[in-house]
This record gives sequence, structure tokens and C-alpha cells, in this order.
Amino acid sequence: MKVRTVNVCVFIAAAAFSLQCAAKDGAPIREEFKDLKRWEPFTFPKIKRHSKYTVHRDDEVTFLKATSRASASALKCKEAFNPFDYPVLEWRWKVDNVLKKGDAMKKKGDDYPLRLYVIFDEPKGSGGFFGGIKKFGAKLATGQDLPHSSLNYIWANHRHKKRILPNPYTGRAQMVILRQGKKDVGKWVGETVNILKDYREAFGEDPPRIAHLAIMSDTDNTGEAATAYVDFIELRKKK
Repeated sequence: MKVRTVNVCVFIAAAAFSLQCAAKDGAPIREEFKDLKRWEPFTFPKIKRHSKYTVHRDDEVTFLKATSRASASALKCKEAFNPFDYPVLEWRWKVDNVLKKGDAMKKKGDDYPLRLYVIFDEPKGSGGFFGGIKKFGAKLATGQDLPHSSLNYIWANHRHKKRILPNPYTGRAQMVILRQGKKDVGKWVGETVNILKDYREAFGEDPPRIAHLAIMSDTDNTGEAATAYVDFIELRKKK
């Protein structure tokens, strides 16, 4: 299996994470993983081994468990949201380990025990003729449309000097490092990010108005294993 083909498929396939839903009256969009009704599995054509996502309960708390064994697949949310209406993204996660060969700056190391995607749709009518040809070619190759861009909030395997790095395969996917290395491994830690602020810092412009969430644990490039957890995810308005 060629690493380049797999990872480009991961980025392109992200565009399929699009269904319509919105919270009423500006209420937060919150997932506590009591079940997976709001999510769908997403697999990639040339990756035979898939990561596993299961719901677990600890006393009264439910959470998502992600396990990857030289594998890759994702969960896609069935709900779309407007990042201008819901710019604040908050969640709690934990990883049991990081990957020895994982490296956010190298193609062969583009694996993570856990990443949370924010994927942005291509605005309608953009790209012109050549943009349309590119998107058509991508759809022929993978069966999915090419996304406009994405932010990948990652638990990096090693320390990096910069907080935001371009994905080694495409600058349209930016890697936002929130945790790195072995520090905090085995602990539940909370994250709060501002999607608009991060997008503007990463791309130097405003994002499109339709976005989607996805979760992935992938170890197909490194051939290693990882186990990670997500307690909850919430989208809300800025206070």
C-alpha cells in the first residue's frame, strides 16, 4: 500500500462528512456518546484494516473508545454547522500511548492516536473550470468530492516548535497541535479552541460557512497501535 495514496484519500474523503442539521435557537451542539446515532463509519478504498470505534460506560459517564492496529478509518458526524454561528469547539480526550514513528512533518509519519477534524465545504461556484476538473478527477479516484480545507486538531506523537503545521501531503489541511509527546498520556484532558481564530491563523482568510466534524485514529503508515478516548464534544457560540 502506498502511503501517499492513502493519506490523500484521507483528506479527499473528508468532504463526504456532510449532512444537514443545526441546533435550535442557538443552543450548543453536544455529543456525549451515549450511542453512535449521530455518526457514520467512513472507510478508505485501499485500506483493508479499519480502526474500531465503540461506546463504553464508566458509572454514569459514557465515552467513545477508538482503537487502531496498523489501520485507518474514521467516524463522520451526520450534522453540518456554521463556524460563524458556532466558533467554539470543546471536548475532552485521552490517549493510552503515542506512536514512536509518528511525525507530523513527514508523510510516512502522518499517523495519530487521535485527531478531531473540522472539514470545510467548497463554496458553491468556486474554483472555475480547472478547479472543476480537479474535483472531478478526485471524485473518480476516490468516489468523494475534494474538500475546500480542513483543520486537524491532533495529539502529536513528538514535540514540535510550531503550533500549526501544514499537512505533509497538502497545505489545504493544517495540523493544529494541542498535545504532544508523552506528557498527559493516560489522563483525561480538556480542550477549548476557536475555529475561526485557528482557521484565520492557518489559512490567512475566513473559512467557508459549512463545516463538519470527524474523529479518526490512524496507524496505517507507522504500522503501530493506539488506543484513545473521547468523553464529549460540544460546539457553541462565543461567550
